[in-house]
Amino acid sequence: MRKKLMYTTMQLDGRPWVLLATEQGLCRVVMPNETLEDWNGWIQKVAPGVELEENEPALKRTGMMDWLQSYFAGEPMAYTDAIPLDLIGTNFQQEVWRELGRVPYGEIRTYGDIAAAIGRPSAVRAVGAANGANPIPVLLPCHRIIGANRKLTGFRGGLEMKRRLLDIEQIEGVTDGGHARFHF
Repeated sequence: MRKKLMYTTMQLDGRPWVLLATEQGLCRVVMPNETLEDWNGWIQKVAPGVELEENEPALKRTGMMDWLQSYFAGEPMAYTDAIPLDLIGTNFQQEVWRELGRVPYGEIRTYGDIAAAIGRPSAVRAVGAANGANPIPVLLPCHRIIGANRKLTGFRGGLEMKRRLLDIEQIEGVTDGGHARFHF
């Protein structure tokens, strides 16, 4: 049972990002196209009755704020398990999210690559759904996952943000695409 839920807002690339953490670690990164209020239902589900507490020092101690600032400054930042995480999801989702953390900075993989890497080559759509539910984007780099045709597909933060993250990493050869609902 989670007894604490803390948050802070930080500016990255001129936009507000919100970080949420429990006493176990970082549990969600809210991207600029979303608000904290958009996640109220999720918050009530994972921490029923717990009040959100603004606590920048606690989020700073996770290391995620510095990690994100370095990433957006163009430093090649790899996944690190030094940032404590409280990943809230099914076993399958967590398996996919751990595999996302293994995709190196500056490289891309397809949904099929991730499905094969976790030993479930026919679970491409399920991998896509888990990728879309990734609670810690950028650190667990779901933006590095593209369609088999080398096109951008979906991204909770919008395809403009996905393209921006790929540009930061100087990843080339990925063409535009994706469903209209992700074009923002």
